[in-house]
Order: sequence, then C-alpha cells, then structure tokens
Amino acid sequence: MAMRESNWSAWRPVALAAALLVAIICWTPRPDFSGRVSPMVLDEPFWTEADSTLTDEEFSNIEIYRRASPATVHITSTVLQRNWFLEVYPSESSGSGFLVDAEGRILTNYHVIQGSAELEVTPLTEGGGATRYKAVVLATDPANDLALIQIKPEEPLPFLTLGDSDAVQVGQKVLAIGNPFGLQGTLTTGVVSSTGRSIQNRSGILKDLIQTDAAINPGNSGGPLLDSSGNVIGVNTAIYASGNIGIGFAMPISRATALLRFVKGGAEPAQDLGIEGLFLSQWWLRALRLPSTGYLVINVRAGSAAESAGLRGADREARVGNYRVPWGGDYIIAVDGAAISDSNKLSEALALKLAGDTVLLTVIRQGEELQLTVKLLPRDSGVRL
Repeated sequence: MAMRESNWSAWRPVALAAALLVAIICWTPRPDFSGRVSPMVLDEPFWTEADSTLTDEEFSNIEIYRRASPATVHITSTVLQRNWFLEVYPSESSGSGFLVDAEGRILTNYHVIQGSAELEVTPLTEGGGATRYKAVVLATDPANDLALIQIKPEEPLPFLTLGDSDAVQVGQKVLAIGNPFGLQGTLTTGVVSSTGRSIQNRSGILKDLIQTDAAINPGNSGGPLLDSSGNVIGVNTAIYASGNIGIGFAMPISRATALLRFVKGGAEPAQDLGIEGLFLSQWWLRALRLPSTGYLVINVRAGSAAESAGLRGADREARVGNYRVPWGGDYIIAVDGAAISDSNKLSEALALKLAGDTVLLTVIRQGEELQLTVKLLPRDSGVRL
C-alpha cells in the first residue's frame, strides 16, 4: 500500500500537468482552416471612392438622348436581287430614321430604302422586345437623298421637332443617334466642323451638307443630327472614312421642307436656278473692286429659270495676280433682300422654295444695280410618290 502511494506521488505532477494542458487546449479558440478571414472592423475605408457627380453638359446629353431615342427608328430594307444563275433572292440592309409626327411618318435617307421590296421599322426602346411595323413609302427626293415613309402605330408615338439648319454655326455642339453596324440606340457627340460641303454619291452630287466630327458609321444613315436643344438640324447621310478616322456629313433639315410640303399639299419642289458661279470673298472684292460679297455668275444653263429671267454669264476673262477669272457675268449681291454674306446664302434661300415661287435677285451688271425676278421651274427628277 505504501508503495502504491509512493508511485502516485511520483506521477501526480505529471497528471496535473497533463490535465492543465488539456484544459488549455479545450479553452483556446480553434483556428479557422476554411480559408475565411474574420472581418476587420474599421472606422474608415482604406480605399478611395470617387465623386460620381455629372457635369451640366453630361446631364444635357443624357436628357436629349432620353427624349430623342424613342423617336428614332431602325429601318430594315429587303431588296430582291439575282445571283449568277438569275435566281431571285432577298438581301437585307439596315439604316436609321426618325419620326416627324405622332401618326408614324418617318424621315430617312433615300439610299436606305432605295429599291426595297419590303420595309420594316423598329422604334428604339429600352430592354428590347420592341414592336416591328411594316412601312410604306410616301415620297422620295433622290436629289437630296431624302425619303418619307410611314407606319401605322396602334397609339401615338413620340416624335422629334425640326430645328433651324440655316442658323447652324461651325463649332456648335451636335449629337447623332442611330444604329451603326446594327447596334441600336447609339449616341455620339461632336461639333459642326464645317457647312456648305459637297460630296459625290451614287446618283450625283449632294450640296451644302453639314460636316461634323460626331461619329457617323454604316447604319447611321437616315438618323437625326440634333442641336444642344434636341431639335433636328440634319439627316445623317454619309461618311468619308480612312482607317478609324471618319468625317460625317448630314443633309440640312431645311432641304426636307419641300419633301414634307409636297406630301402635305402636293406642291412640287423647284429645280435650282441653273447657274454656275463662284462666291467671292473679301480678298477678291479688293482685287476686283467690288462693293460687297456676292455670287459671280460664270455660266447660265440653257432652258433654266435663270435664262428665262435674263441672267448673264461671263463673256471674257480678267487677270488677278496669277489667276484668270471668268468675267463679265452678273454679280448677285442679295436674294429676296438678304445680302449674300457667305457661300451658303443663295442655296439656303432656294431650299425653301417650290415650283412656281419667285426669287428676287439683286445683281450688279456693268457697274449698275438691277433687280431681277426669277420664277422657279419644277424639278425634272424631284420629289415623287
């Protein structure tokens, strides 16, 4: 018995140490081997959060897009073509357009709907699922690459307000909405880069276009070019591109006036005056000793309204420095009482005229000022149903 007590006394410290170790292990928190880290509570974040306040210009862009995009449409044109074996097959192309009234009339480019056997229009809406409409052609104006088509909506649709393209100035802000490369509802912004541009298209020369650096790509054709108030000042028409650099052109909305008036009342648009000439700037005025800026008539086309009114073209040449200038023709300094202060004034005045309207020209002929009244003739290849 004494020997057992002696052995227990010897092992007692070991037992106590083991019991203490077990207690320490049981009461110590176990490490988390699941890969999760206990969250740290901090008074302030250690990262920097940006201030998301938008500028006034950004708010303006957003508001214009919200108002204008529902009135912009995607146009799909189905054209029937023949293959090598003379078999007829359908080919689709797409473009843009925009509503000009609540009844479904849509303005677009003529080349968007040219030769189409079937037209389908899809208004731009958020989230997809938009209604598709069949469209009919009301009238076309190939000379200005414009067309008016119509759909039959079940309820009134939002539409855009037409602005004043004659007041457009280089440097002002513009926005373009359309469907470039089939990407519906795309907004691009820029400025007016120039006015009065002329470019060659499939059927002739398009004159007095608005040039812009707002991105206009295939599929944008027919969409609206908007000013900073959201009014339409042009119809996006063409682009000159090289690599990823493009220059966009839009037909001034004033050129659509004759088309819209034709559809409303049947009035025919007028052809141009029938003159070829040159706008003379201040440098030429000093060299030729002319009193004001104007349009120098070089040639008058036979059978034109200008010929009927008695306008005269050049009959000789004048030498100005190293230049030879056709001389002797009438020099137009005003149209309907408005001075021709830049190269666009004459064409802008004529864009609002219809066949049968008259234009009052103030001209200088051999040093004398004359008033000539020109009665405009109907356009041979103008607006048609």
